[in-house]
This record gives sequence, C-alpha cells and structure tokens, in this order.
Amino acid sequence: MSDSPAGDYAASPVEASTEVFVGYRELLFSIVYNLLGTVADTEDVLQETWLSWSAKKSRSPDQEIDNPRAYLVRIAVNHALGRKAAIKRRRETYVGPWLPEPLVGRVADAEPAADAAHRALQGESVSMALMVVLETLSPLERAVFVLHDVFGYEHAEIAGILDRNPTSVRQLAHRARAHVQARRPRYQADPQVQQQVTERFIDAALGGDLNALMQMLAPDVTMWTDGGGKVPTAGLRPVIGREKVCRLLAGYASRAPQDIDIHYRHVNGDPSAVVFSEDSPYAVLVMDLTPESDQVRGIYAVINPDKLASVRSGQDED
Repeated sequence: MSDSPAGDYAASPVEASTEVFVGYRELLFSIVYNLLGTVADTEDVLQETWLSWSAKKSRSPDQEIDNPRAYLVRIAVNHALGRKAAIKRRRETYVGPWLPEPLVGRVADAEPAADAAHRALQGESVSMALMVVLETLSPLERAVFVLHDVFGYEHAEIAGILDRNPTSVRQLAHRARAHVQARRPRYQADPQVQQQVTERFIDAALGGDLNALMQMLAPDVTMWTDGGGKVPTAGLRPVIGREKVCRLLAGYASRAPQDIDIHYRHVNGDPSAVVFSEDSPYAVLVMDLTPESDQVRGIYAVINPDKLASVRSGQDED
C-alpha cells in the first residue's frame, strides 16, 4: 500500500489518454450519429476512434497533441465517412422506408437520460425529419452540413477535418444548405404545442376518430413506416395524402395489441410518443408540424424491432 497522499497521484499515460477520450465521447457520439443515423454504427466508429487515439498515444507517449478535441473529431468523422459505403450497401437491400434509429430520452417535460446516446439530445439535436433529409445528401455534403450548421464549425476548421481546401468546403456547404432548405425549410415547432398535438393525435388514432385525424393532418401529409421487413403490416413505401394516411392509421389501430401503453418522451430532441406492449417497445412515433397551422405534415413510425431494442418501458421514469 502506497504512503503517497491521494493528491500526489499522477495518472499514467494510458489513464490520461483515456480520460481525454471519455471527456469528448458525448461530442463524438453526437457528431457521428448525425452522420450515420444508427447507434450501432456510431458505437463502432467510436471504438475505431478510440483504437486510433490510443495507438497514437502509445506510439508517441511524450508527444503532446495541441488540440485533442479537434484531433478526435477529425479521426471520428473520417472513420464515419469510411463506413458510409458499407452502410449504403446495407440500405440498398433494406425492405421498405429507412428511418434513423430513434434516440429516446426521458418523458417530454424532463431531462434526457444520462448515457451518451441520450445526453446527445441535450446539445445539438437533429430532428427525425431533418435526419431523413440528410440521408439524401452526399457523405461529404452531410459532413459539412452537420459540422457547420449543427455544431458551428468554421469552414476552415472543417477543411482541416476533411482534408479539403476551404473553398471546396464552402461550395459543399452551399449545396447542402440549398438542398436541405428546398426539402425542409428550417422551422422549430414549439415543444409544448408539439407535445399537445402528439397526444391528441395518439388519442384520435387509437380511438378511431377519423374526423379528428382529418382535421389534424395536413392535406399533403406523408407517413413513413420503418419495419425493416420484420413487421408484415409495415408498408413498403411512404404513404402520401390525408385520406390515405387516415385509412392506414385506422388499419394499424385495428391490429394494435390490446395492452398497449403510451409514454411521451423526447425522440431526437422532439416531444414524441413511444408505444409499449407488455413492457416491450412496439413503436416510436414522431410528428412533424407545419409552420403555418401546426397541422401534422409528417409522421415517422419506427416499428423495426432491431431499432427499438434499446428502448425500455421503465427507463428514465421517475
């Protein structure tokens, strides 16, 4: 047993490098998740980033890295970009609409949970609707958009991360922003209104109140249902139009389990509904509202059990 006082303790190089990595892990998780859209791939990239970081520190234990944050972000982003080809191949064989894996936080009026995935919701959250639009960007456009518009990196910083010149980064940023704006003008619904609309929507859908649904839905509402080929009732393409979506919802309600339990949580930062059956996750429902009338213009339903595996009925409850 050492006689040295606790205050004289000096961390080993391994412990010090681990502490640095852990300190930035939440930031890395947020950036990579917004680039990839799945928790499993994000965790794999963070593992690759840790291995690259620890190998660098092992090779040169006495060499100080002036800006560990920038160094780690650069490693993580480039590992994420390197993973995009494999993810693209996987998406090409995906059955039905693909939606991002939902990040489910606490009940809508509470703080998000304490693990890295949920703590990411406290900072730079990208809504489910915007995540869907980001899927249509090229990998580099998406990286530039996420780093600049979501995390506030300057073009010169992004150029260093991506090993591009600032002029090309500005061009990528311009194209990405124009593409996103054309498909989803920037609008943030009032959280309280979004929660109220979500609760009324769930009541109307489960109660079979088609008149109430017709009033709540925008004429050009679109519903995406991500079952991943594992849920027979999930559609193979998005459904567009108020009447078609109403009929689809009525069909879902008629086949829903009798013991469903609704929890209202933050999903990717937005007040949303998480549906359970016998304490098992059944669906995550996210509403996207119009800026003009607070009608529902988009419904994102994740029912693929693989994407709901980390959701727990008892988690984060007081």
